[in-house]
Amino acid sequence: MAGKAPIELEFSRKYDREHAQHYFYKHRSGLMRRLSDWREQQIARAALAMAGDPASVLDLPCGAGRFWPMLSERQDRRILAADNSADMIDVARATQAPEIVGRVEAFQTSAFAIDLAGDAVDCVFSMRLLHHIAEPAHRLAMLREFYRVSRQTVVLSLWADGNFKAWRRARLEARRPVNNNRFVVPRRVIEAEFATAGFDIVGYRDFLPGYAMWRVYTLRKRA
Repeated sequence: MAGKAPIELEFSRKYDREHAQHYFYKHRSGLMRRLSDWREQQIARAALAMAGDPASVLDLPCGAGRFWPMLSERQDRRILAADNSADMIDVARATQAPEIVGRVEAFQTSAFAIDLAGDAVDCVFSMRLLHHIAEPAHRLAMLREFYRVSRQTVVLSLWADGNFKAWRRARLEARRPVNNNRFVVPRRVIEAEFATAGFDIVGYRDFLPGYAMWRVYTLRKRA
């Protein structure tokens, strides 16, 4: 673990027990949410394949354990899961299937100061976190922690530009404030930050190419 105190961001304080339970149920409510979850799982599975089907994975932030069943599809995979919110971890343990929970080593930690030794896992798997990080210095601090903890690869999602929804969001933001806890990062900016942190891009998958902002990158540590 890094020696200095982790960075604390305002948005992370909202994930109490009530919010954690809401987070679990929202991805199961309604046809569109279920289709969206199916597509995210599909993309995440493909991103892990691009990463070489890693034998050990750190799911950070793990949230309510939404990706645990997918991560468990490889029978011999070691699964570590962590979140800044202890309530999120408790909800994940209470709501996921017991045979899945039994395979997961879960603990509370910050993505800015991960409580693991260097090269602890083959892959850091980070879904729905980076789009909350506005400051380049904070993104770089997180990416450097991912570099430290991963032996080989990182799979992460973010909001990227170059699509219809990002264009529409930019037009809305020009007229009035939008959600200030979620941010679109220009692709040229985030890809330069990946390089600065010591990663090469293996590939990426878009949620809906040309339309949606969600993009999942697979990165590999540079020697």
